[in-house]
Amino acid sequence: MPTGTFDTRGTIGLITIDSPPVNALGLGVRQAILHGLAAAEAEASVAAIVLLCAGRTFFAGADITEFGKPPMRPDLLDVIARIEGATKPVIAAIHGTALGGGLETALACDYRIASPTARVGLPEVALGLLPGAGGTQRLPRIVGAAAALEIITGGKPIAAPRALALGIVDRLSAPDDLTDAAIAFAREIVADGAVRRRVRDREDKVAADRGNPALFDDFRARNPGLFRGVRAPTNIVAAIEAAVALPFDEGMAREAALFEELLHSRESEAQRYAFFAERDTAKVPGLPADTPVAPIASVGVIGAGTMGGGIAMNFLNVGLPVTLVETRQDALDRGVATIRRNYEASARKGKLDAAEVERRMALLTGTLALSDLAGCDLVIEAVFESMDLKKTIFAELDAIAKRSAILASNTSFLDLDAIAAVTERPERVVGLHFFSPANVMRLLEVVRGARTAPDVVATAMRLAKRIGKLPVLSGVCEGFIANRAMGVRMAQADALALEGASPQQIDRVLVDYGFPMGAFQMLDLIGLDVIGRDSTERTLMGDLVAQGRLGQKQNGGFYDYDAQRRPTPSPVADEVIAALAAAKGIVRRSFTDQELRERLLYAVVNEGARILDEGIALRASDIDMALIAGYGWPVHTGGPMFWADTVGLPTIVATLEALAQRHGDTFVPSPLLVRLAESGGMLHRAVAASSTPVLEGALHG
Repeated sequence: MPTGTFDTRGTIGLITIDSPPVNALGLGVRQAILHGLAAAEAEASVAAIVLLCAGRTFFAGADITEFGKPPMRPDLLDVIARIEGATKPVIAAIHGTALGGGLETALACDYRIASPTARVGLPEVALGLLPGAGGTQRLPRIVGAAAALEIITGGKPIAAPRALALGIVDRLSAPDDLTDAAIAFAREIVADGAVRRRVRDREDKVAADRGNPALFDDFRARNPGLFRGVRAPTNIVAAIEAAVALPFDEGMAREAALFEELLHSRESEAQRYAFFAERDTAKVPGLPADTPVAPIASVGVIGAGTMGGGIAMNFLNVGLPVTLVETRQDALDRGVATIRRNYEASARKGKLDAAEVERRMALLTGTLALSDLAGCDLVIEAVFESMDLKKTIFAELDAIAKRSAILASNTSFLDLDAIAAVTERPERVVGLHFFSPANVMRLLEVVRGARTAPDVVATAMRLAKRIGKLPVLSGVCEGFIANRAMGVRMAQADALALEGASPQQIDRVLVDYGFPMGAFQMLDLIGLDVIGRDSTERTLMGDLVAQGRLGQKQNGGFYDYDAQRRPTPSPVADEVIAALAAAKGIVRRSFTDQELRERLLYAVVNEGARILDEGIALRASDIDMALIAGYGWPVHTGGPMFWADTVGLPTIVATLEALAQRHGDTFVPSPLLVRLAESGGMLHRAVAASSTPVLEGALHG
């Protein structure tokens, strides 16, 4: 149960809220704040009130267990109104994070003091919402509309020093001295006459903004991508416009109406689903929370190329020493130099200081000797996607690595069980499939082999969180979850290009849907020679590579590029596509955008349902998160499995059946889709059957 205590330090009243783990603003916490305020006002000797939290953080936000439920009184607006209506000045003392409703509560106070490591922000846009407790009305009155637009539409937390510079907080405490500093600050306020300074009454910032009517149109013009396919940023801008143009109470009413519009939107429903789905990925049925986790104090990475170097950086970032192995000194030197160059680029952007760059680089040891991995707790192989090469490496590792070590492969397509079979410890072998660039992309597929031990799975899932990744557990199949599901989209993009749709139309349909870039744009960015895999069949990528067209890095690919790498349609690529279509006897035609969307995306839904039905994934929501985090599937759709339910499974099954008659087995509806369509079930709520491979391993491994 949350607790609230009231204490006095001379003329200063202290309301301390203690509701582990993050002091979320649930009903009990809201009641405790009101009780504390009543106690402070009843104490005649108290001249000012400090509101603070015990534990690791200030109010970190709303209570997520209340999401989607009817509001319970007192609600947050009641609490904020009570703070603003207090008879004595209220000072918020912020440590940890003050996010969403936590910052809105702090903004209702007269003054704010923060520890130097605190962070504040209004991240509701990530849930398809806007701050609904006055955040869009109070923040502009402190920082001005321009800064408020950036902060609220961006949703990113702000470090305390910047919050001080912006005026969000009034003072920073010394480290580990927040309570005493807040009391001293409150005493200064009392000595100055205990002046109330309600944010809602401030006018100077918004009055200045009223003289700049183009401010909001300029913001929209500068950030067109911010509004594509989503409604929340549009409503946020409208709410901040109301803060500038209207009296405070009218602005609050406008914010409430805009919030309600978002709350009941499909977009917000999808993003709230994704919020919970992300937290579910770490839950493995049959794997107890107390499963032993192996200590990982040192890591080995085999391969210093783009992927290996990126993988190494993840561990260097969290202070783990890494031994990086290559077969040639020039390749090793190049890999180490790339890591340093990446860190120095971050330093130039102010994300690291020079000392931190050197600290991380000091944790890196390069070597040409595989035997130098003998003491590592975890070894990750990140070499070329060749089964023979990987088997050779794992056989050698088996003889070198200590018996307790975990041996991991970064393979993106190959059979992990076949790799594990060359060792005498298949139970210590796991797949750790990073996505490129590995130091940036959040998704980490943890691939459980037929004999991978439960403690190895538990260690991998925990380690993923430690290095800031989103872990998704996968069984063994070609391509695992994300690559297998999205591989069918690429296959359809190729097929549609040969059948007559231009790469530009295909990419535009995907971008209009919400992807950050189209399928062919992505291939050109990564490099056609990197993506291309061994094949005896003639392919579009193969024909382009044969002409020296590798993508952005050389001669263009599906597009031509200028010196700034801006794409334009390529006559050369069009000729290659037309020639291959003619060689294959394909009759070309035009396509509507709807036809392209169905071919490209229904195929992914169908493959996702197969992945779940086969037990490769534990939950439909895991597939959604893998594609959102690994491929940029637009989060406002909830991912392919959630989106399919919004389209309607009977509609999708009927369309797939018609496509299967024309285009073959790829479109034959999966048995799971058919069952759910017939029963009225929901795909995004589906889970793997208990007899399927991943779950069976979790239960009986």
